[in-house]
Amino acid sequence: MLILVTGATGYVGGRLVPLLIEAGHQVRCFVRDPRRLEGRPWGDYEIAQGSVEDEESLVRALEGCEAAYYLIHSMSGTVEDFEERDRCYAQTFARAAARCASLKRIVYLGGLGGNANGDKEMSAHLRSRQEVGSLLVESGKLVTEFRAAVIVGSGSASFEMIRYLTERLPVMICPRWVRTRCQPIAIRDVLHYLVDTLKVEASAGRIIEIGGQDVLTYADVMRGYAHVRRLRRWLIMVPVLTPRLSSYWVDFVTPLPAALARPLIEGLRTEVVVRDRSGMDLFGFQPIGFEHAVDLALKRLAADGQDSSWFDAYYFGLSRHQQQDVLVENEGMIVERRTQESAASPERAFDQVKRLGGPEGWLYADALWSLRGAIDHLFGGPGMRRGRRSLSDLRVGDALDFWRVEEIRPPELLRLRAEMRVPGRAWLQFEVCPDEKGGSTITQTAFFEPHGLAGWLYWYPLYPIHRLIFAGLLRKVAQRAEAAKSEDKVAS
Repeated sequence: MLILVTGATGYVGGRLVPLLIEAGHQVRCFVRDPRRLEGRPWGDYEIAQGSVEDEESLVRALEGCEAAYYLIHSMSGTVEDFEERDRCYAQTFARAAARCASLKRIVYLGGLGGNANGDKEMSAHLRSRQEVGSLLVESGKLVTEFRAAVIVGSGSASFEMIRYLTERLPVMICPRWVRTRCQPIAIRDVLHYLVDTLKVEASAGRIIEIGGQDVLTYADVMRGYAHVRRLRRWLIMVPVLTPRLSSYWVDFVTPLPAALARPLIEGLRTEVVVRDRSGMDLFGFQPIGFEHAVDLALKRLAADGQDSSWFDAYYFGLSRHQQQDVLVENEGMIVERRTQESAASPERAFDQVKRLGGPEGWLYADALWSLRGAIDHLFGGPGMRRGRRSLSDLRVGDALDFWRVEEIRPPELLRLRAEMRVPGRAWLQFEVCPDEKGGSTITQTAFFEPHGLAGWLYWYPLYPIHRLIFAGLLRKVAQRAEAAKSEDKVAS
């Protein structure tokens, strides 16, 4: 079946596409900028360029498709205009869908909210999500509208707000909405419903409410997150925090801007629980509980310790600007990335990368590396005593001073996992790519996942030192690679 996925570069779409391909479907991704899909490790898929504001580009993208996933959500700009933009986008898509004879199904992911008598207190955000579902029905196609509450997964806006607040604030001053009930659902289960709905004919043409095993208050959600992370947190309820004030507080404490936080917070005042389970029962599987979902969301590695797809998914999820030399924070991870051009080939550059550590040292500010190792050893860590197995060869699992080789793909990638004592988890990654001049571009990325407030207090004061050391290290790698190239020319 040929399927169109709108919002393929988004949080849900980016996870849905590879699952649809794995299920045997042909997938066409509708995107404004095809460059945002470059290098995605999804397998075979088509790209249709266009804008959801342009009906003709949608008609071209829908040609030949039997099903389409509508995963467009405009709540990323100002508070005042997201409802109107969502409405216009949905109407344009509905008109385009109506013109596509091959299209049989539209699948849409909206939001829970309201009750049998109508909920006059429902937020603008939730009203907009449900209005979009109604507008898609006007296409005359069978629409399956899934309605979910908080989606528990790394990258979900609601989950990220909960994550950052709980991680950074040992004592939280909370508004009344933390007593509101909700039914969080794991992203894994949401994707299960989205993929399987094409096989469950009875799901066509109906609204399906979905949720996880647990019905919790938002206070319970934050306590549950803290329990999984082994953090102690205290919540103090106050009646004076309005959604506007709360959004400014979230803007100050977390990376989420107030314009995004405010409609989310207003939505948290509405109870969002599954009231009609009949739709869920069509699928024959039991969603997991909240703490299990949090545990899965926080895992960066597969159970066997090998790399999962998280690093690739994270990197390709960044904008082109974020992939340049910059410090960014997203999905609970601090990412410090820098690049260095070299006239040496990728093979020569990577050869210098894999010689780092041990007797060769770390090429720049070795005294500071040794000091960090001594401090680590003092606090019970391995320090720098382990060295390395071989002067010129590395394998997955090798110790490398206070690092461990997690992945190596010569001459492209080396990723090291930190085993020193830090309040969080850390990785150092090197990627080497050929450039148009016959040389190479070396990209160095430091990943740090802080554990609680201590993690942030550890990382940011050290950022100036990290910037100095890592930039110097990268520069020295490039210089050594070019020197090796010159020596080979002289020898020949």
